[in-house]
Amino acid sequence: MKQHQPSAGSRARQYGVLVISHGSRSDDWVRLVDEAVADVRVPGGIPVYSSFLELIDGRLIQDGIAELERQGVTDIIVVPLFVSSGSTHIDEISWALGVTEEPQLPTELERFSVTANVHMAAPIDDDPTIAELIYSKIRSLSSDPRQEVVLLVGHGSIERGFHLRWRRGLERLAARIRTLGGFAEADVAMLLPDQTARKLNYWRKQKPDYSVIVAPLFLSEGYFTRNVIPGRLAEHPHVRYHGKALLPSPLISRWIEVQIERTLQRAEAGDEQQGQVIG
Repeated sequence: MKQHQPSAGSRARQYGVLVISHGSRSDDWVRLVDEAVADVRVPGGIPVYSSFLELIDGRLIQDGIAELERQGVTDIIVVPLFVSSGSTHIDEISWALGVTEEPQLPTELERFSVTANVHMAAPIDDDPTIAELIYSKIRSLSSDPRQEVVLLVGHGSIERGFHLRWRRGLERLAARIRTLGGFAEADVAMLLPDQTARKLNYWRKQKPDYSVIVAPLFLSEGYFTRNVIPGRLAEHPHVRYHGKALLPSPLISRWIEVQIERTLQRAEAGDEQQGQVIG
């Protein structure tokens, strides 16, 4: 990341970074996220705090805000470590941070106590770095990409509007993976609503001689990658799947760095409106 040089009009600003991920009861899940955040390289003097939406007492979003403000941070760069802008959690977190006026769906969150300016980056969606990451994880499953279909599987959403964002992000990301690997086809499926069987049956009929490589789009391995997806693939022996999630990978740290740099540049340029989500 380039060394940060404050503009003349922003010398009083002190930036901090708040990385927000979902949280898990699994110590390994939390450890992988923390290791990725710890490997993030930022300009000297900018503190970085890894926080969680739920389940991790003492490390929640409000804890992160309080710690950064205690250190004198006036501007918080929020990096949502979520795979899709279709996540309802992005909606409720944005509202609770004061980025948006109203949540689109009911939420149990309350407004956070925050006095710093909030500059919110975008989640992963179809980022090219993540496409490279996913391809690196599934490459060993490929033997002849000209006769293979990649099926990108994500959590998804049944909520109107959120479902569309999930689908669009998945489709663009799958297209990037197809190009990287030279695969014959690329498709997407959500677990919510359950589209996996329908998509697998479709490709079995359309391309009976082709193999399907299933690529999970989940931050870390856990219940969905080890139980839910394998359960839905059980009746499809032509499918290749090893369940590798995005973490661990140094590319997650690099992705976070890019989000910080991009958001910092926008904030310094003075052309960011409060509450704008920066893609």
